[in-house]
Amino acid sequence: MAQDDGFELLEEKVKRAAELVKALRQENKELEQQRRQAEARLKEAEKGLGALEKQKGAAAADHKRVEQLDEEVATLRHEREEVRRRIAKLVAVLDEVE
Repeated sequence: MAQDDGFELLEEKVKRAAELVKALRQENKELEQQRRQAEARLKEAEKGLGALEKQKGAAAADHKRVEQLDEEVATLRHEREEVRRRIAKLVAVLDEVE
């Protein structure tokens, strides 16, 4: 009888171990699926980051171009004022000739 109790105890331990292995396998499967999903989200985030970095680079280039255009406009305005002054002088000279 004592031997039967020993076998029953052993059978119970084997059943619990089998259930634990089954549960651990299921948990491992779920964790692997979560890992794949996280990896896919990471790839998408990296693509988004790359796109943002390109936009940032383009914005910096645009900013530089705007600064160049501002300088060019300032130079052209200065030249326009110089031309106005010269024309005013020429008009004054022509008025004296008449």
